[in-house]
Amino acid sequence: MIIDRTPLNMSEVEEILKDIPESEKKLESEEYLKKFLKAKPSQAKKIKKEVEELDILKIKREHIVKIIDLMPEDASDLNKIFIDIGLTEDETNKILDVVKNNK
Repeated sequence: MIIDRTPLNMSEVEEILKDIPESEKKLESEEYLKKFLKAKPSQAKKIKKEVEELDILKIKREHIVKIIDLMPEDASDLNKIFIDIGLTEDETNKILDVVKNNK
């Protein structure tokens, strides 16, 4: 049953999985996370908070989740996340600085 449709970054998923009883699906999910998880939960929370504090109205929750999951290193990586929105150079630099400072 779906209770809420909120985008979650992989660190948040990892935290949720800890509360789920052991099963084959849980093990598959944990294996997937081991391969692709780039940010620790503390890093993810800090990045989320700092990006939200930038107060850029163009950034939605979905974008923040992708920033945390992909940890972009340059403007071209970041532009892959913001396909539908054009960021200014200043906005791009601010977001990249947050990611860089939290690696």
